Amino acid sequence: MSVPVDLADLREELERYAPSCHLCSVGDDLRPHVVAVTPTWDGDRLTAPAGRSTLANAAGRPAVALLWSPPGPGAYSLIVDGDAVVAPPSDGGEGRIWIRPTSAIRHRPAPAAARPRRPAPDAAAG
Repeated sequence: MSVPVDLADLREELERYAPSCHLCSVGDDLRPHVVAVTPTWDGDRLTAPAGRSTLANAAGRPAVALLWSPPGPGAYSLIVDGDAVVAPPSDGGEGRIWIRPTSAIRHRPAPAAARPRRPAPDAAAG
């Protein structure tokens, strides 16, 4: 069950969530790379320190996602897709990533009554 979030309301929406989230990028091998970050606003972009793998991934494939866990039982997760720009580490410091949000949704599983029933997988088949 997903509910779109207007990007104009994203700052206010983020106040309902913990400061930390997960940043998802994609490596050269097309596998996901997920790290914990605590982004802050810098103008109309979110920014956070980033390590070598995240910086390399975002430089090559700038489409990234941020995922905030639900603030409580039954609440929605928040998923923000965005386009990343990176700055590599300088003088032994940390690298940095900036993410311009392109879309956002609140998401949670549909109530059990609304989910279609699926047969259990056949363990012998697989």
